[in-house]
Amino acid sequence: MELLWQGLAKVWADPQVLKITLFTLRVSGASTMISVLIGVPVGFWLATRFFPGRNLIVSVVNLGMGLPPVVVGLWVSLLLWRSGPLGLLGLQYTPMAIVIAQVIISAPIVTGFSIAAVGQVNPRLQTQIMALGASRRQLLWLIIREARLGLLAAVIAGFGSGISEVGAAMMVGGNIAGYTRTITTATVLEVDKGHYDVAIALGAILLLLAFIVTAVLTLSQQKGRYT
Repeated sequence: MELLWQGLAKVWADPQVLKITLFTLRVSGASTMISVLIGVPVGFWLATRFFPGRNLIVSVVNLGMGLPPVVVGLWVSLLLWRSGPLGLLGLQYTPMAIVIAQVIISAPIVTGFSIAAVGQVNPRLQTQIMALGASRRQLLWLIIREARLGLLAAVIAGFGSGISEVGAAMMVGGNIAGYTRTITTATVLEVDKGHYDVAIALGAILLLLAFIVTAVLTLSQQKGRYT
């Protein structure tokens, strides 16, 4: 506990910590939003459509949910290096590279949770609603409303996987001070320096941020249970 207080005293006096915290929230928020925009529609489509090859696609999604972040970081780095297929874009060691890596990690998780959430909706509901003359848009909205608790869980899981990521962020972002350094990569750096008090304090800040965001989403989820 003494190390925690010592570390907090140091990080409190360091203006870079606020910048790193805001950058972490911005990058994780952007990657979560993109993952939701990709994962929820794809999950909805896979949960409501049955076609040849569907099981194979779902298997790929399930595989993606367990992708090692270091492997993702390696492949994204290979793609973004100057000699790589996307090297001309100049994205290596930029915030966008971190977002790309986090999306690859988070999107399959959001998709998998979305498949499960929509799949739990009673399949007879669609037939009944269509028989009552509902439009396709109205049916879509109703299914989303019925599956909203599970979809919020997908958002929570996606955000958690993004904000806690360190391996891929280190590899594609380079941990550049004032530019691509996140709380997780800063924590690893402080451990390497032997500054365990600062590392513990940064870890506490990360846990607090994750708790605040997930608590807000969880409250929305639980509130929706009774509406």
